[in-house]
Amino acid sequence: MDHAPYRLAEQLEWQLGDPDLPETVFGHDACLALDEREEFPAAICERLEQLGLHEYYVPAEYGGRLQNYEQVLQQMRTVARRDLTVAIGHGKTYLGGVCVWVSGTEEQGRRLGEAIRAGLPVSLGLTERAHGSDLLANEVCAEPTPDGGWSVAGEKWLINNATRGSIISLLTRTDPDGGPRAYSVLLVDKRALPQESYRCLEKIRTHGIRGADISGIAFSGATVPGDAVVGTVGGGVETVLKALQLTRTMCAALSLGAADHALRLGLDFATERTLYGRALVELPQARRTLAECAADVLAGEALTLVASRAVHTAPAELSITAAVTKYLVPTRTEAVIASLTRLLGARAFLKGVFAGGQFQKVDRDHRIVGLFDGNTLVNLNSLVSQFRSLARAHRRGTGDVTGAVRAFRLAEPLPPFAPERLSLVARHGSGVFAALPGSVEQLRRAAAEDPAFKPALQAAERLLTAVDQVHEELAEHQNTVTDVPPAAFDAARRFSLCFAAAACVGLWAHTRAEAETGATAELWRGALWLRAALARLLTALGLPDTDDPQALDEVLDVVRAQHADGRLVSLLSLSLHPNHAVDAAGNTMEEAS
Repeated sequence: MDHAPYRLAEQLEWQLGDPDLPETVFGHDACLALDEREEFPAAICERLEQLGLHEYYVPAEYGGRLQNYEQVLQQMRTVARRDLTVAIGHGKTYLGGVCVWVSGTEEQGRRLGEAIRAGLPVSLGLTERAHGSDLLANEVCAEPTPDGGWSVAGEKWLINNATRGSIISLLTRTDPDGGPRAYSVLLVDKRALPQESYRCLEKIRTHGIRGADISGIAFSGATVPGDAVVGTVGGGVETVLKALQLTRTMCAALSLGAADHALRLGLDFATERTLYGRALVELPQARRTLAECAADVLAGEALTLVASRAVHTAPAELSITAAVTKYLVPTRTEAVIASLTRLLGARAFLKGVFAGGQFQKVDRDHRIVGLFDGNTLVNLNSLVSQFRSLARAHRRGTGDVTGAVRAFRLAEPLPPFAPERLSLVARHGSGVFAALPGSVEQLRRAAAEDPAFKPALQAAERLLTAVDQVHEELAEHQNTVTDVPPAAFDAARRFSLCFAAAACVGLWAHTRAEAETGATAELWRGALWLRAALARLLTALGLPDTDDPQALDEVLDVVRAQHADGRLVSLLSLSLHPNHAVDAAGNTMEEAS
């Protein structure tokens, strides 16, 4: 299947050059050296801007090239696959601008778009030293000035690009009485401030992403004009929470890229390493580890595909989709990296023995992704706060089924993003769940014609039961507001696993016709990747007898072939080198010509 966002990402991959060559600007050697020196990857970021990546951080209506969120997610995955420090350092500009894309005026969007396209980095100032994720406790304040502007005072800390950024979207307290309506987002241009009115705090040394500008900024009577307010005065928390629905979805690109990188290293090591006279990849335990990791990566890719498209097709449900994606994809990627660490043994920790020490770097770097844009507990708590509406909607069978199906159908063009449709609560539930019975019915019809589909059908039918059970758990905790018990967090975890599994079933059911031909057809035929993904997700739910060793073993064989052919381990075709490119029919370019 030829999918446009993957072709765009493939083009970027080729333009960046072979990462294994020492002379490549954005190569592994360069990234390891920068990490060792804890140096910001300025030359690499300059190369990305030469290629126009920053223009995809700006919506098309403001002069950029961001037309849909699948595009930017797959491109950021490409960057993260090479180096997370670069992806986080450069991609922060999107995060800095998103409040304007969600709630800003047309003039603010136009001005900010021009600044980003000119190469100016933008940052987002949310967290403070004493309050972390507790936004309603933030103390940075903005007081009205006689000329209608605002005077800003206070300190933001652990801010990505706080020092390097020229413009910062700043959450400030504009009402001293506090409360949800006491905060506003101000778009602060540091270039227009008197130098004595702010100071940048020292870069914080970090275990991973060592070269990133993780620092802070302190304001002292910094005056900004009245039109710096993004959205409405007092609407800052709502703006930020809606913006985070987008950035949490996009954070999955960082985890997918890290998983791509780690799995590649694991496959390389297992192929090259010999034990007991056999290649490590031929030993049963090693094969099982690699197969499980590959299945987890494919399941994460499936969930992320659906989530990135749901930004356009079901924005009113993004409070659910984004929280699930931001919780589950980084968490499952951490587990993949941990499993591969055990496979590599000591070489997972050493710098100069295997692959120059790439694995220990991706391990360190990825650990911070789970903390971005709300950590694991914040995202689970976001789900807990919606238990009442989710349980009620499931009983009624409501949810945006049309939006979910449009997200599942990769061949269907996406509608324009409608930020005004974002909501803090998915009042009518989840279309991904509401569409599940119809998707399972498609599997049922396929199994009636071909017994090869029966294992996938059996797993999907068990999923239907699990979905009903988890919504019963949600109902038991639907009155939880504060002092959330551990059982409610576990229910949110189980809900997330069910959601991912339902997304996998929907994606397979509504895209199989196009995907069963072409370079990745083997994964789609007989619902092979779906069987492996459901086996992993249902096992994580704690359901007995859900393992599918045959599917996992066959998936590993397909994945090894993809890897050996210079292609990305993926549900869709993406060649990592131009000479390994394939067309929609699965032929190499040489064969096609």
